[in-house]
Amino acid sequence: MDAMEADAASAGAERADARRVVLFDFDGVLVRGDSYEMFLRERFARARWRLLPLLPLLPFVPLLLRTVRGKMWLARACTRLATLGCSEARFRAQADAFGRALARRPRAFLREGVTALRRHLAAGDRVLIVSATEETLLGAILDELGLDAVERIGTRVRAGLFGIRAVPHNYGATKLRSLAERGIVPVWAAAYSDSLADLPMLAGAERAVLVNPSPRALVRFGRSLGERVQVAYWG
Repeated sequence: MDAMEADAASAGAERADARRVVLFDFDGVLVRGDSYEMFLRERFARARWRLLPLLPLLPFVPLLLRTVRGKMWLARACTRLATLGCSEARFRAQADAFGRALARRPRAFLREGVTALRRHLAAGDRVLIVSATEETLLGAILDELGLDAVERIGTRVRAGLFGIRAVPHNYGATKLRSLAERGIVPVWAAAYSDSLADLPMLAGAERAVLVNPSPRALVRFGRSLGERVQVAYWG
């Protein structure tokens, strides 16, 4: 590469870096429900015996779901049980197939969310989908939806002796570390989420958009984020 080409490449990188950064959560913002939970449910439905170790935990599930740490622990336990004995290659193949099938379901997506994402792309913004969903599943859904060019950060996984494990689970404050690995640090122009777990991501935004928040979540978000909060009700 000669000097002129190097200068052109450097200028292009600077222009790319100058774009407004806009972050989207995935589940509950672009797709209805929890895509990874739906994937695990299908695996449990095919082998119900995998649910047996979870039965003693059922009375404690509502308590676990109240906290970020509880949700993370429950997600790890369910993933291990649902993927016990599954190789990484087989897991990725099944996640890819499920994701593509999910993307073809009627009303699988929040149309307003996808429209908002496309609007930011059209405006020249750098859009990233930052999700706790496993990366293969996330990629399959987006590719099938025609959003294959959109940057995405999902949960990376590895196979172990006791099933698939996250390395790490891209959830809560971990999303900030995942973004920092790409050189993206606060403040970003906007962030969209429906989850209290994404308060760290929303706190780094000039404009924090809450999607379909419950009254309780709205109060909590409002206390933490103040006037930056905007609310979007998407059907």
